[in-house]
Amino acid sequence: MLGLVAPLSLAAQARYRVTTDGAWFCQEPGGKRLARLARGAVLMGGEAQGDWQGVMVEGWIFTTSVGPTPRAGYDLTVTRAPEENLRSAPAGALIGKLPQGFLLTRVAEGTSGRWIHVTRAGWVEKTDLESIAQVASSRTAAPDSDTTQARPTPARAPAVAPATGHGSAGSPPDTTASASAPVDPSRVESARRTVLYRSPEGQPAGTLAPSAPLRVLGRSGEWTRVELEGWVRSADLQIAPPGVLVGITAAELRTDPQRYAGQVLRWTLQFISTQKADELRPEIPNGATYFLARGPLPERGFVYVVVPEARRAQLETMTPLATIQVTARVRTGRTRFLGNPVLDMINLETLP
Repeated sequence: MLGLVAPLSLAAQARYRVTTDGAWFCQEPGGKRLARLARGAVLMGGEAQGDWQGVMVEGWIFTTSVGPTPRAGYDLTVTRAPEENLRSAPAGALIGKLPQGFLLTRVAEGTSGRWIHVTRAGWVEKTDLESIAQVASSRTAAPDSDTTQARPTPARAPAVAPATGHGSAGSPPDTTASASAPVDPSRVESARRTVLYRSPEGQPAGTLAPSAPLRVLGRSGEWTRVELEGWVRSADLQIAPPGVLVGITAAELRTDPQRYAGQVLRWTLQFISTQKADELRPEIPNGATYFLARGPLPERGFVYVVVPEARRAQLETMTPLATIQVTARVRTGRTRFLGNPVLDMINLETLP
């Protein structure tokens, strides 16, 4: 089957909302308390340990309130006393209050110059969080109702994916069936000509014809991830190089890390910044060079790519937020603290 992702996969990078105002953001499970988070702040989630959830805080802070730091693995430290606000966007919603000395990693993404984009990995008690996926699921309609299907507003899209069948039997559904007949909530069809998106609010990937048969893989808020089974002309397909996997998602690596360990894959990523490994990245040799990236696109999760010494010079020419294609070997599909994949780079190309 060909998996087409309409929304962002929750398995790719779980999201959590802070439910307790002033919840502690800690360095490690039950460890040093670093900062307080605001109620309603949304965090990217990783691996859990007992009563603790690994998270990635991402937001914006005044450029004048931070300065450089010599600490390995970090770029900035909060310099304003006693604390400074971290916001979801420039002048956006409050994420938390960071005390003086709080360490951050810079995401090189320009704005008006007054703000800087930063991240930091840490831990929060599970009792102070709620899964956004669970909240969204509890608000959806009953499984046998067509309202469970997200129906995005039509927009300009690439070529149409011809999927005009009515189901496995080739005939329209029997609307006179008894209400007690079994219903498979994972089997749905497009109610109208529908735009297929790469991610929620993302770029269009194609268009589904009315009554295209679909299988529901997951839901997040107003979006539904679907899988489409169909046929394409062989001449329109590109074969991957021998021994290289394509079409593998980060969610698949996290779900079954042992299966993909040592495998070579090709991913399209968004380069963020170069880093030096420290004790918080036990899967990477201490002091080794790696770069932080988003992806594989259109997924928005984080990926760590270890760079061999012979390739370090190539990173000096990299532009932040550049789109790159990486051929790499999977070191681990899921890190201990945040659950992000770690790859060993073999080859890297900058895409236009």
